[in-house]
Amino acid sequence: MPECWDGEHDIETPYGLLHVVIRGSPKGNRPAILTYHDVGLNHKLCFNTFFNYEDMQEITKHFVVCHVDAPGQQAGASQFPQGYQYPSMDQLAAMLPSVVQHFGFKYVIGIGVGAGAYVLARFALIFPDLVEGLVLMNIDPNGKGWIDWAASKLSGLTSTLPDMVLSHLFSQEELVNNTELVQSYRQQISSVVNQFNLQLFLNMYNSRRDLDINRPGTVPNAKTLRCPVMLVVGDNAPAEEGVVSAGLPQAAFSPQPGKLTEAFKYFLQGMGYMPSASMTRLARSRTASLTSASSVEGARPRACTHSESTEAMGQINHTMEVSC
Repeated sequence: MPECWDGEHDIETPYGLLHVVIRGSPKGNRPAILTYHDVGLNHKLCFNTFFNYEDMQEITKHFVVCHVDAPGQQAGASQFPQGYQYPSMDQLAAMLPSVVQHFGFKYVIGIGVGAGAYVLARFALIFPDLVEGLVLMNIDPNGKGWIDWAASKLSGLTSTLPDMVLSHLFSQEELVNNTELVQSYRQQISSVVNQFNLQLFLNMYNSRRDLDINRPGTVPNAKTLRCPVMLVVGDNAPAEEGVVSAGLPQAAFSPQPGKLTEAFKYFLQGMGYMPSASMTRLARSRTASLTSASSVEGARPRACTHSESTEAMGQINHTMEVSC
């Protein structure tokens, strides 16, 4: 890989072009950080605020960052023709090795939100050797049952596309109480992302299969993720019930970007990718207690203090306990 691919790229894959944005340059043999956004968003709308946060930049100076936009979701994307068959969720995952190979990455640490978290989890299940670690935010590992499917079809007849996306991004409580934030998202969903392309992506996400991940030892030959995972679930988020019922690992911290960045730093440090010398301002002001053990816990934003140990995501090499 050349010293710097900084900028925008269109990558050929077996299932069509992928729009990719590279920030920074490779740092030795370190993995790339690869992001995948949620439905209704793109990499800018989903990740700009987080990656522009001061403490997050203390992390990214150690990595090359690769932002992936789902097909047709980037700003200014051309509308797909009528009859276009949007890639399935499995096919979206199968597009990512082309990105890894194009830039010469050995492996990646994935950060995904919602639908993007599902794609990255599927990617890690199909191509485990390419994934060093995962941060999965608001992932719903379950496919829709026929009742949910029928309800979403009915909703599609009575609701606008932005309304359907907002009900995926926010809980009912948030839709009522955070009207200014919700209206900001509504405006961006309506104006930045091509609505026809967005509908195709949403339809495919709503037809996803269960990830069907099991705790190691619960069933013979359990299918599980073989990399460290940090799970982030918003309090009362639409995906919260599915995450909990799936037995995915979780811990608690408040949802400020500083807390998320802090947890991510120690997650990376646990894998040996953040030198202790770089744990500066955050380390001095940290309120979390962190230990090392045989499993990893993700992060669950809640108002209460909560942590628990589990090995639900597979062969893991450290535990994080974050309290607030």
